Amino acid sequence: MCGIALVLSGGGRVVVAPSAAAAAVAAVGIQPSDEGKGVTVDELKAALRRRGPDSLGCERLRVRADGTTLGSDGCDCGVGNGGDVGDTELCFIGATLQLRGAEPILQPMVGQSGNVLVYNGEIYGGVHVADDQNDTQSLLSSLESCCSCECHALVRDEACLCCGSVGKSVPQILSTIKGPWALIYWQAEGLKNNVVWPGCIREKKPLAPTVKVMESGEDNDFPESTNMSYWEELPCGIYSIQLKSLEKSGMCMKEACVSKVRRHDWINSSLDELIQWKRKSIVPTVDDLTSHQNSVGDYCLSQSFRNSTEADKNAAYKVLIALRESVMLRTNLNRLFQDDLNKLKDDELAPIAILFSGGLDSMILAALLDQCLDSKWTIDLLNVSFDGQLAPDRISALAGLKELQRISPIRRWRLVEIDTVLTNLKGESEHVMSLIYPSNTYMDLNIGIALWLAAGGDGWVDGSICNMQDGCRYKYKSTSRVLLVGSGADEQCAGYGRHRTKYRLGGWVLLDEEMRLDVQRIWKRNMGRDDRCISDHGKEARFPFLDENVIKTLLEIPLWDIAKLDEPVGKGDKKILREVANLLGLKEAALQPKRAIQFGSRIARESNRKNFGSNRAANQASAGSVEIHQRAR
Repeated sequence: MCGIALVLSGGGRVVVAPSAAAAAVAAVGIQPSDEGKGVTVDELKAALRRRGPDSLGCERLRVRADGTTLGSDGCDCGVGNGGDVGDTELCFIGATLQLRGAEPILQPMVGQSGNVLVYNGEIYGGVHVADDQNDTQSLLSSLESCCSCECHALVRDEACLCCGSVGKSVPQILSTIKGPWALIYWQAEGLKNNVVWPGCIREKKPLAPTVKVMESGEDNDFPESTNMSYWEELPCGIYSIQLKSLEKSGMCMKEACVSKVRRHDWINSSLDELIQWKRKSIVPTVDDLTSHQNSVGDYCLSQSFRNSTEADKNAAYKVLIALRESVMLRTNLNRLFQDDLNKLKDDELAPIAILFSGGLDSMILAALLDQCLDSKWTIDLLNVSFDGQLAPDRISALAGLKELQRISPIRRWRLVEIDTVLTNLKGESEHVMSLIYPSNTYMDLNIGIALWLAAGGDGWVDGSICNMQDGCRYKYKSTSRVLLVGSGADEQCAGYGRHRTKYRLGGWVLLDEEMRLDVQRIWKRNMGRDDRCISDHGKEARFPFLDENVIKTLLEIPLWDIAKLDEPVGKGDKKILREVANLLGLKEAALQPKRAIQFGSRIARESNRKNFGSNRAANQASAGSVEIHQRAR
């Protein structure tokens, strides 16, 4: 999970576009000369370094008023210092968490033609990445071949109508990438002028770029409640920020150096279809309901994923295959930076961990990871509780551990019990508030704190139940740098209580509309917040349920096979995933009801008591939607 940023200054203005969420590019105005106002570049670098602990680099470019570009002259990433009147200065910052490639890399990366790339994400297809290469290296090589004509960036044609180049445009290259990503790419002489390409796409990095320009004398004090109110988020997309010389554009020297910001269409039609999230089969006929009998549980668990034609036709098997491939892509150790693997000499060290509640989604991920990861590795199961052994998620995690040990007894499963109380987390809570912004409700804060603590992996292991350390209870901090998270399962498989309400009020059509709304807004409601909290520990969150092929597979299945909400809770909701769990031998997990992390860990209860006096008072105040700064008043 890297941290990337661009500091753009010129004409008395400063613009910063930092990726504070793995795939997000947000923006903030910086006042480098005013202490206590805005965020300093050093603070920005420190925040990015938490996301990318392996290396920190920067590259400075200066665009003269006549349009010529001067290369790096040693970058301390100070802004607005030196240079002639009318110059535009760009400082790219890259903090790297390296999980792929044979050699260490340093961002930003500079191509032979002078183009600059800072990248945060994973490439699972679309752009070839050799076994010994890093994603950033491979992507820069592809982008270097892109045509820079403006007409080519605006059309879907393979060949450029302007210069005849057969090279792809930047939007064409980025539209082919499979996997989550965010980047800032400087294309010298792009679109007939110097151009910056910020962009991102969903999964763990679903925030999009925006630019907020501030006059050098403009006041931007933070509200005391968040100290982060300058952050903005926009939908995912590909953007170009075109820089024109002040002389050519005829603008006053005090005007901004950004002359045009444009959002580009995705070129990949299949990607457009996933974004629209449209299902063909929504309302069943009488024949559909009577003839569609579920016989998934009758299949032999040792049956091959691919050998049985009958099994492949079954909806649950199709989802199982897609999920297994998704987990495999996200946990293939051949893709991890080899130095990290060389450090894992102790048999009990775990390269991959799971944010683990013992519920349906995390149990499925654990069972699939067991199938994808060599049995010599331990798997860390990270579980957070604000009520010790009494929290529902702790109870289900202990039960889940036993079930995993039953289906895979040769695997070393390590349940990391992360226990705390809310009253001891004042400083941590303030830090998490800065991470979750612009989300700013108590519900967001509760979720953010729980995720942040779980991702830290600092807890205790009961050796007697994990069969480790001679049965002793011992202190342990997980060193796993890749974390699997079950986000996206509830949105796609009707796991929320509101889905049942919509179904009761308006049947299949209203249910489908609500699920589409949830999927399309997940980047805004969940993913940016969750990603920032997890990656703050220098860890990479990966979301198998949000893989392109998993989404496509689920959309191809009739809605009545996804969920059957006239059946009880724990049976009809997420029906398709309960069938997948049965196929994996997780009989008990298949019956687990949905429990959000803030309730399962009991942080919501503790937060309600602390901030409202009781759960009842909190419910009367609709605590989940109360903004933190409103209550603080």
